[in-house]
Amino acid sequence: MGSDVVLFGWNRSIPGREEESGQHFQEFVQYLQGLQEDGEIDGFETVFLDAHGGDLNGFFLIQGGTGDLDALMASEAWVKHMTRAALHLEGSGAIRGVTGDRVMERMTLWRSLQ
Repeated sequence: MGSDVVLFGWNRSIPGREEESGQHFQEFVQYLQGLQEDGEIDGFETVFLDAHGGDLNGFFLIQGGTGDLDALMASEAWVKHMTRAALHLEGSGAIRGVTGDRVMERMTLWRSLQ
């Protein structure tokens, strides 16, 4: 499994757009399942956070290789989903990151620069 990730997170539905958020959520899960079945991503996790007073209340953690995630985020389908999400979610956004062995690589780099 790839050690690169994309975290797509959100705060909450924009008031009055909850129905659109629910429908898009189901479509986005199907989209990610299709990507996984086609081998375009390694997998994904969906996380809903408990109420905590913050502005991150849920996210998808999408795993894959560097090139696969580059291609994902450059695809027309991804851009369409992100644009659509911005129309019904507050605080939506995607950010790259690493897990697994790549964390230690980053720590080694960080230490070498001190």
